[in-house]
Amino acid sequence: MKHVVVIGGGISGLTAAYRLHRAGVRVTLLEASGHLGGVIRTVTQGECLLETGPDCWASNKPAAMELANELGLSERIIGTREGVRRSFILHKGTLKRLPEGFFLISPMSIKALLKTPILSWCGKLRMGLELFKGVRRDDSDESLASFVRRRFGREALERIAQPMIAGIYTADPEKLSLKATFPAFIEMERSAGSVIKALRKRARKQGKQSEVAKAAGPRYGLFVTFKGGMSTLPDALTATLPAEAIRLNTEVRGLKRDGETWSVELQGETIGADAVVLAVQSRVSAKLLHGADGVLAAALGEIEYAGAAVVNFIFDRSQIAHAMDGIGAVIPGVEKRRIVAFSFSSVKFEGRAPEEKAVVRVFMGGALQPEIAKLPPEGQVELALAELRDLIGLTGEPKFALAESHLGAMAQYHVGHLDRVERIRELAKKHTDLAVIGNGFDGVGIPDCVRNANEGVAKLLERQAVS
Repeated sequence: MKHVVVIGGGISGLTAAYRLHRAGVRVTLLEASGHLGGVIRTVTQGECLLETGPDCWASNKPAAMELANELGLSERIIGTREGVRRSFILHKGTLKRLPEGFFLISPMSIKALLKTPILSWCGKLRMGLELFKGVRRDDSDESLASFVRRRFGREALERIAQPMIAGIYTADPEKLSLKATFPAFIEMERSAGSVIKALRKRARKQGKQSEVAKAAGPRYGLFVTFKGGMSTLPDALTATLPAEAIRLNTEVRGLKRDGETWSVELQGETIGADAVVLAVQSRVSAKLLHGADGVLAAALGEIEYAGAAVVNFIFDRSQIAHAMDGIGAVIPGVEKRRIVAFSFSSVKFEGRAPEEKAVVRVFMGGALQPEIAKLPPEGQVELALAELRDLIGLTGEPKFALAESHLGAMAQYHVGHLDRVERIRELAKKHTDLAVIGNGFDGVGIPDCVRNANEGVAKLLERQAVS
């Protein structure tokens, strides 16, 4: 390949451009906005550091960590603060500690189940009956909500599963594919006859019963970021590319086949390419491919997206009554609030604010409240402030507020997602000079996007070498 055009300058597109450049290929990276990094953006305000997109990634998925090490960033990586690796959940208007001894949606022991304050006794009894529920042998996909109700009951879904999953996928659990998001729970049900039994067996086998018993929801020790903020990663990737390879504020209007190559149509200009990497939302890829391959475009268009908004606040620490002795909180939908979650950013990671200041980050919108992501920034700030006043005893006005919406950025892995992705990849095989990557396929997190980009470029180079 003489020339590859990468469309989209988020973490997927930057990783793809980096891999292609390292392979000796001439690359042109086209980004419609004036910013590289996609939803990742770190803002410095005085002595405070704010994240308008993701603020960390999970280190148990190796691709992002390996990329950071490759770029010489390993010494800049930090984890969550020890001593505050706990979180809260809103229960009937009051913030309660997330239940200890739970692995996302399931308790690891009956003791952990009995101790949790966020379930009624009827809810605890129903959850405990999971030990004796029958096993579903049907191999068809089901929603997360269906699985949790079937095995643990309605209260477990509303009070534990829905808010925990909303913080990861911003999704409606009634539509979220279990196969595509949490296949391990399917295997636990089938292999042990019970998720609780399988988790207890795993803990005994690993010899970490005491460690697991102390876990509260997600294993916060796995979450890492950079001392200087998440923009460190896209900035480092950008620095590896020739300046002439990057074109910002350049919207692609369409793609056409031109014999054995591609024509990339811009406003008033056409670029020729030996191969193309589409690193944008699947619905955008569908629009661009409509004229070149309508069938593939239609398949890509079946993947839906949701929007979200992030509001960052800077306060004086004295303005907040809450002890801030944890990372943050998730908010169940049944609480009828206008936010999905919030985090004490200045507590979660070191170096985010001076000791006398507090940075609070509020997450809003998602599939269940899509209208909030479409509000103007001042409306989002107003809503978030109203919730924080009630939830953490906030007084006075913020010293600084910054709201940013990410419309249509969160891929929704609805029931049947794996079949849709398989069909897309089968249809795309006839284009040996095309790679379609991004968060719409195999995972929404940063490590997933990096891995997907790595694999997409490797296959593209392999196919081109063969042809």
